[in-house]
Amino acid sequence: MSPSTDTPEKEAEPYQYKGESKPTWCAGCGDYSVLAALNRALIEIGRPPWEIVVVSGIGCSSRFPYFMNTYGFHSAHGRAMTVATGLKSARPDLLVVATGGDGDALAIGGNHFFHTMRRNVDITYLLMDNQIYGMTKGQTAPTSHHGFCTKSTPYGAIEPPVDPVWCALTMGATYVAQGASFEVKALADLILAGIRHPGMAIINILSPCTTYNKEIGKDYFKEQSFAIPADHDPSDLMAALKLARDSSQADRYPLGLLHQRTQPT
Repeated sequence: MSPSTDTPEKEAEPYQYKGESKPTWCAGCGDYSVLAALNRALIEIGRPPWEIVVVSGIGCSSRFPYFMNTYGFHSAHGRAMTVATGLKSARPDLLVVATGGDGDALAIGGNHFFHTMRRNVDITYLLMDNQIYGMTKGQTAPTSHHGFCTKSTPYGAIEPPVDPVWCALTMGATYVAQGASFEVKALADLILAGIRHPGMAIINILSPCTTYNKEIGKDYFKEQSFAIPADHDPSDLMAALKLARDSSQADRYPLGLLHQRTQPT
């Protein structure tokens, strides 16, 4: 008897996007979970690794290209968004993800951050917010709280902190969300939706530094964060701005999708 021709073919194994190089972050760093969440999202997308590029600047979280099984570009300090913009402009067929920290994005890279938002470039940006400069060993960052004492502000930070969510909303990003490294599945869902969004997608991620910012750690972020109410309308920009502003003034962190709309790049 001849073998049946109805036997289904074995399904191909999904691509794995985490590379062979083991991450070198400190034990307990939230960036490990962000890496896992990005891998989950990319597995769901299912595109070959050679059609994906991870672009970064400088800093702990900017080491992502080394830990990914995709194309990668480890650019200069604060320049991730410029390189990602150029790449997406030249090769719109590629899936472009940019990664970086609050210092890389909002201090030396602030100018590029704002203009990439308003241009609505089709990039997904993962901003890992630990409210400290980790790679340079513990200086005050743009998102550090007022009064925060570090090596660079021994008497306390005198400037008010920058809110990445508020900045992204006011500068024109068309997909703005906030997640937390300790909620990997929810974070992966936000990243997946950001990748599928046809425009500038930014996910600000609460990712605690366990070495240089023990004061603002996982427990603190858990206590101060809350799920965005189910009745929030993400298409309502004014509602998103009010939610971001009210939360920032109360030192709270709304988790989920704040705003999404479609408009041309």
